[in-house]
Amino acid sequence: MCLPSLSTASADTFSVDEQKLYFGEAYFFASQGNYIDAITRRGMLYGPISAKLDPLHFQFGDSQFSAGDFELSYRMYQRAGRTFKAIAEGNANQLVRNEAAYRLARFYLQNGEPVNALKSIGKITGNVPKSIGEDLIFLRAQIYMANGKFSDAVSSLQELKASDNYKGFASYNLGVALIMSGQEKLGLDQLAITGEMNGADEVTLAIKDKANLALGYRLMDAKQPALARQYLDHVRLDGPFSNRALLGSGWAEVALGRFDSAISSWSALTKRNVSDSSVQESMLAVPYAYAQLNLPGKAAVLYGKALEAFDKESARLDASIKSVNEGKLLPALLSKKLKQDDSWIARIKSLPDAPETRYLLDMMAYKEFHESLKNFSDLQDLSKRLALWDGDLFAFEEIIGLRRKYYESVLPGIDKQFSAQDTKMKTRLQQRRNLDDKYGNRLADAYKRLKLVDNDIELMKKNHDSFINLRQSVTPTYQGHDEQIRQLTKRVRDSREKVNVLINRQGHLLEVMITNELNQRRKRLQENQSQAKLALVENYERAKKQSSAGGVK
Repeated sequence: MCLPSLSTASADTFSVDEQKLYFGEAYFFASQGNYIDAITRRGMLYGPISAKLDPLHFQFGDSQFSAGDFELSYRMYQRAGRTFKAIAEGNANQLVRNEAAYRLARFYLQNGEPVNALKSIGKITGNVPKSIGEDLIFLRAQIYMANGKFSDAVSSLQELKASDNYKGFASYNLGVALIMSGQEKLGLDQLAITGEMNGADEVTLAIKDKANLALGYRLMDAKQPALARQYLDHVRLDGPFSNRALLGSGWAEVALGRFDSAISSWSALTKRNVSDSSVQESMLAVPYAYAQLNLPGKAAVLYGKALEAFDKESARLDASIKSVNEGKLLPALLSKKLKQDDSWIARIKSLPDAPETRYLLDMMAYKEFHESLKNFSDLQDLSKRLALWDGDLFAFEEIIGLRRKYYESVLPGIDKQFSAQDTKMKTRLQQRRNLDDKYGNRLADAYKRLKLVDNDIELMKKNHDSFINLRQSVTPTYQGHDEQIRQLTKRVRDSREKVNVLINRQGHLLEVMITNELNQRRKRLQENQSQAKLALVENYERAKKQSSAGGVK
């Protein structure tokens, strides 16, 4: 279905209905998140960007879509950037140029080019489309923050205080921007406001948790542990920031000299997944607190348990690194089970607990790995599409061959019949001319005969035209396509080779990324193991002395 067309056509050749058909398909695929098919349909409709068309928007009902957005959604960053840049610097009207500049700035920011993003956003002047009004303000603030212009970011974010769409994001970022611009007190107050926002949806709750976490750690740095503890305790225990909040709460209690309370916070954390760095730190912090309470025996036992947990996690890490190095990760990523659901998280959770996939869910927190995994999946999809197109081209070639074989056996007989008809028609035409040349007493008879001849000629003309139309419509069905199919087949097969090379490279990149992360974790774990061993020995000796002296064990 996605096979390149066998004939070329400009946008001007499409009828309105055909435009709606192709755009409707592009819209359908984009709404399903299938951007490669959306881009294909968009290309069939408009081809390259043309000055004759509004190159940014394609109208269909009440919906507007951008070709560059399709490309950006498919992570075709360079191509999307060229699309937006061509429009922003072109001769389109001001609204279109401003929206293109906005999208180009967003592209630069997402691509890690904040300076270029700032330049692009600076080209926006005058009116902008209402649909991107608030988006532009928030993007401008993000760009200012990325370039260290925090005072300018504060001004932009204050415009979004009343926004329903951005209130949480704007409120949190405003607090950060105020702090970074030197307005510490105002920034902390703003984070406190963010942490108390109304709303029970998951996004709002996550923003509130993040604000309270940031506020708590900022106050810890400012030597205000009591106040910090209040905000850290507002972070949900089942949210994504709960581990760091529990860890911070414990250290706030330690700063206040309340080791019993610190143990209470940390003990809940030690029961969680040991692969998390906060959990590992808490497993060292709890026995540390017992040691401070002059309970070295208890501390030594807990350091021993921490060592056991660290040893098990170390073995799991070693097994995962070994499995990835043996090439078992990529087959797991290609498994059918991973493809069953559109949600990446659901897909990864559905995988069996195997060494090569054990830490995939943790790796998804890293944007670079997430993007690389998507690229790997898309390359696999492209490989399957190209294989399908290769087969389709072969099928076309066979169909055309069968059609050629049939018509080349039939056409000689048709040509012979046409030749006889053509001779007969020429004879009748000559007879007509001869009858026109007679005059006088044969005039009446001539008119009678002319009418009969005209009837014959009319019938012959119909047959003649019918044959020509048939002849002209039949031969193009099997002639003139050989070179086109050959070129398309070559392009498809060349692309398959390139995609296969890219799949191997992308797969190797994923292996390197996850191996590096696992090695970092193992290194951190080894440091924790060393610390636990030293503390275990120290507390064991203290416990022995305490026991000998008849003290508390």
